[in-house]
Amino acid sequence: MNIVATVALLQLCLSATASVSDKDPTETVVTADPGDVVILPCYSGGNRTPSWTTWTKNGQKLGDASTNSEARFAVLHDGSLRVGAAKVGDEGSYLCTSTLPGNSTFQARALLQIASGPNNASMLIFPCITLPNGTLFTSQDTFVHFHCAASSYPSQQLSLKFSGAPSSNNTLNSTSQSSLDFRIKSIQRSSQGVYTCSAINTVSNRTVNRSTELLVYHVPDTHPDCMWVPSQDLSSIQLNCSWFGAYPAPKLRWGEDGNFQETEDLSVRLNSSRVSDGQKVKCTAMHKLLVEGNERSCSLTLKSPYPEGDPMLVAVQGKNVTLICTETAASPPANITWRKGVPQTSIEPGSKYVLSDHGPNYQLTILNVSKDDEGCYYCHSQNQLGAKDLEVCLTVKASSAYTGGIIGVFIASLIVGSAVVIAKVLYSKRHQICLGGLRDEDRDDVLSLVESDDERVFQDTVPQLPPLANGRHTTLVEVHRIPSCDHEEAEPTDLSPQQPEDTEHTEPEDLVTF
Repeated sequence: MNIVATVALLQLCLSATASVSDKDPTETVVTADPGDVVILPCYSGGNRTPSWTTWTKNGQKLGDASTNSEARFAVLHDGSLRVGAAKVGDEGSYLCTSTLPGNSTFQARALLQIASGPNNASMLIFPCITLPNGTLFTSQDTFVHFHCAASSYPSQQLSLKFSGAPSSNNTLNSTSQSSLDFRIKSIQRSSQGVYTCSAINTVSNRTVNRSTELLVYHVPDTHPDCMWVPSQDLSSIQLNCSWFGAYPAPKLRWGEDGNFQETEDLSVRLNSSRVSDGQKVKCTAMHKLLVEGNERSCSLTLKSPYPEGDPMLVAVQGKNVTLICTETAASPPANITWRKGVPQTSIEPGSKYVLSDHGPNYQLTILNVSKDDEGCYYCHSQNQLGAKDLEVCLTVKASSAYTGGIIGVFIASLIVGSAVVIAKVLYSKRHQICLGGLRDEDRDDVLSLVESDDERVFQDTVPQLPPLANGRHTTLVEVHRIPSCDHEEAEPTDLSPQQPEDTEHTEPEDLVTF
């Protein structure tokens, strides 16, 4: 079947030397696949042809060509044994014995090995997606399963190898079985590389490799970053969009009409004359791990400047004063300059002026303020969308006038504070003050008024005056004295209808008729 293999084996066999000795015959190893035609050599001693040759297998005589009962075995004229369509079971130790002219004998041994494979070698990785070039890819943190398989006779050594970074070329697993499995619970970028299923027939040493490249894709949890690129050129706006950490490089696009570019960093320049205040610009990112319609994006909104700060300041002559201008609205960031006076002369840093900025706060410090520094200063804020000024007017006061003002404010504050304290004290003592005034009176009188009616209970309990002509009763009003805290308690006066004269001459009491 395999003519090339047969010729090669034949040449190998013919090149082997045999010893003409019965005690130490030379053994030739011949390995063949099932179906191959095998030639087992016997005598190779030159031009002499054996007159007789016999073959035995594992001690059992096979016979010569005329007596061989199996057509697959035949003894050739040079004494070699031809095995046609070798199969499993033909392997074993063969011994040839040849009779040479002159009645000398020759013996040679041959070891026949039947080995097949490795066959059906395969390398499977899942779950993953196959790219057009055959490369596989999966997403980071995925549970990945590797399956390596092959078949060999009579035995094999199966190995799964990984070749990635220069320091990660190693064997992951091996077995003598027909297959092996390997798992990575959470695959990372470091596991990206080439995976090889290697099968070796331990008899024939024949090796078969099946390799597959695996890429590990990754998408960051964050969105792309949109930012302004600082520029002194106010005629254009430069925007930058980046999405680092994505693998492979994402596809980025500025705006809606532009084309996607496969890069991690994308810049675009816009003409200032084509943008407007409040306009929004958007950067969109696409990736193989993101389904259509689930793209990531970021955006920037264009805004004109709007500086803010205190419009009026008072400084003391000879001191330092700092003017502060805050700009948080401008997008892109504005260029800030300080100017003075109606001509708005630009202020440069030097021995008189110190310019500094802290985040959104831009400061102008005037050293050793004098009357010449009095006036209006302008914080000029400008970006590609326009310009706006913040006017800060500075008043310079002499140090003495300023001190007098401080003293006046202190005295006024002292007077107001004293009045507040006195008012609080009087308010907290209000009950004592009111009761003390009442004690200056001699006493308090309490009037008990009893209305007369026809019921007997009131007639029995309230002393009555003699009836008038209209037949109605007159009710006596009793006045009880409440002694004050400054006098001794007086005895109550007993009034009765039988003693009207006493009642009339009692000055502290009044008689009221109804």
